[in-house]
Amino acid sequence: MSSNDDQITQAERRFGVRFPEDYRRFLVTEGSMARFVPPADDLLMINSVTELIEVNEAGDFQERFPGSVVIGGDGSREMLTYDFRQEPPPLVLLDVSAPDWSSAIHQATSFSALLEHEKAARTVR
Repeated sequence: MSSNDDQITQAERRFGVRFPEDYRRFLVTEGSMARFVPPADDLLMINSVTELIEVNEAGDFQERFPGSVVIGGDGSREMLTYDFRQEPPPLVLLDVSAPDWSSAIHQATSFSALLEHEKAARTVR
């Protein structure tokens, strides 16, 4: 088992979840990502596995959003978050000031779907 696999397992234990296979594969092969996504050139950041625990423990995200795991964001206020209250867990966008799950904006049904959408947006440009 690689060091990256160990870190993924450690993060899963910390949050009491099992990450979807497509996201686990991304963490092992790519690690992280930061790209501007057209048409508005919004920044899409996917955190590395080493950043997961730190990012999720900043603020009170776990208290306000039980079942959440932040995996990235826009580099500012919006956090790309898995909603592990559902199976399979969808990806949603949450503002750092959101009071609860009612503010969640659906982004994708899976990590693969998110990347496909991002790739399609870059191709259209």
